[in-house]
Amino acid sequence: MTLALENVSKRVGPETYIYNVSLELVDGSFNVLLGRTLAGKTTLMRLLAGLDRPTRGRVLVDGRDVTGVRVRSRNVAMVYQQFINYPSLTCYQNIASPLKLAGFTKAEIDRRVRAEAERLHIEHLLDRLPSELSGGQQQRVALARALAKDARFLFLDEPLANLDYKLREEMREEMRQMFGGGRTTVVYATTEPEEALLLGGNTAVIDKGRLLQHGPALEVYRRPASMTVSEIFSDPPINLMHASISRESCRLSPEVTFPRAPHMRALAPGDYRVGVRANHIDLAQPHHGAVPIPVAVELAEINGSETYIHAQHGDITMIALVEGVHGYRLGEAIQFYLDPNRLFVFSDAGDLVAVPEGVAEDRRTC
Repeated sequence: MTLALENVSKRVGPETYIYNVSLELVDGSFNVLLGRTLAGKTTLMRLLAGLDRPTRGRVLVDGRDVTGVRVRSRNVAMVYQQFINYPSLTCYQNIASPLKLAGFTKAEIDRRVRAEAERLHIEHLLDRLPSELSGGQQQRVALARALAKDARFLFLDEPLANLDYKLREEMREEMRQMFGGGRTTVVYATTEPEEALLLGGNTAVIDKGRLLQHGPALEVYRRPASMTVSEIFSDPPINLMHASISRESCRLSPEVTFPRAPHMRALAPGDYRVGVRANHIDLAQPHHGAVPIPVAVELAEINGSETYIHAQHGDITMIALVEGVHGYRLGEAIQFYLDPNRLFVFSDAGDLVAVPEGVAEDRRTC
């Protein structure tokens, strides 16, 4: 079953939350809505699910207009960021509750509850109350309740946001396996670019109620259609700099000028914005063509086995994500090395005009 939005907008009073969005989700696909907080992801998800009606436009299932069809009449399930379980019911009863409302037999309810509990590794918790469970276990119960319905459309609104890091990693991997090649169409909202890449499938980038780009996650990551998409799909943020490109060279500052890379050769001379991801900046020269940029360290933030180095070059602020533990003094002078072949080039209007060479082979994350 294809699920589609056709020129959908949503207004609440004087505020417009969604602007003329058209989006089609293929049957059985896994789809990520990626955007910053308050980008409109939850509103868009509620429109897709039928929990809200659009101000204009249509919602279609297999080409049939279901805009006015109540959510109870649609085969959908939803899991929220908060652990929403009935506190007075056991885990078994929580998972069984939508099945009872749907009129399934006792035997079928028992089969489905136990099957989903086993799939989510909570079969030993079925007799417990939600208050006796950890946050991760409560979210698994909520997910099992949604899955037990065997809904054609499953909506997951930042379901892992309240879990600790280890649990998030564990459940991401389980979800990727759980929904691979299934018949359920899944829509998953997140603010985290890395989550979109790890879960795979398709990614729709949302910003201020507008759909900016939609396609396979790796394709959107490797070829962001605009500067805004590149910012949203990078963590830490992509480094964006003004550049003056002539027929022979690219100039970032009075101290940093280098021959323009092959993917820039078709560009007309002029002013552009260039972007390089933090994990594509090195502390040592990786090859002869790498460009040294003198910077002053503002912060060295150690995160496990990696270090985020915040630095300044003139009026340009840069972030490098490098492997290993690196400690620097405030203001310490060091060199960043930038590979011109890894630079995204954007027009003054913010549109992508040149893609880094070898981008298709780059499998590193955000």
